[in-house]
Amino acid sequence: MDSSDTTVSVRRRNGEAVESLDWAVATIELLRSAVPWRTFRWYKGQKHYSGTYWCATVRDHVIYESRLELTRLLFADFDPVVQDVRAQPFLLKAMVEGKVRRHVPDYLLITEQGPVVVDVKPSRRLDQPEVAFVFEWTRQVVESRGWQYEVWSEPPAAELENIRFLAGYRRDWLFSPELLDELRRAELDGVSLGEAVHSVPGRPEPHVRAALHHLLWNRDLHTDLTRPLSSQRVLRVLA
Repeated sequence: MDSSDTTVSVRRRNGEAVESLDWAVATIELLRSAVPWRTFRWYKGQKHYSGTYWCATVRDHVIYESRLELTRLLFADFDPVVQDVRAQPFLLKAMVEGKVRRHVPDYLLITEQGPVVVDVKPSRRLDQPEVAFVFEWTRQVVESRGWQYEVWSEPPAAELENIRFLAGYRRDWLFSPELLDELRRAELDGVSLGEAVHSVPGRPEPHVRAALHHLLWNRDLHTDLTRPLSSQRVLRVLA
């Protein structure tokens, strides 16, 4: 597919729309300044579960239009290489097989390795011809810039539940900086999560446990999240 005729449109915070800009010259700065191209759709009997998620990465609310989109948001917020998250960031328009095609991706992630454009879709729908067609031309358009394109479906259940749980501890202002520093100085590499709760004498156990969960969220501590989180999980401190 020739992506030279592809255009992109974005909306800015002041309500201004930048429309039909040549995709090849649209800057990352412009795209990351965008607000969602679409607004929420609320109606009786709506099948999608929409809402807003307070994202620690951007320290602001980010919208989602389904539970699966919320799942992708959680994983993006937990990923240390993600620096920015934009929901429904822009409208792509291209001539494909003699027809004008339009598509709004679900997310734009700005990462240390470059931009990642993400579409979210249940795995049961990926083989539907129209879905596969839209995702394929979108992939070609995105990759023509040397950027990454990702189609996200359901993640492993245990990993999702662990990250969803740890996300409850993502708000850093709720934790004592002194307690966090004490835990960072403690020799926790190779210690179980249950043992680590008692590593700071004189501190209330619930406070220590919550702080440990916050450090796991921040990746100051690591453990195997592919299995259900428990007091037996061994902590690691990576250099």
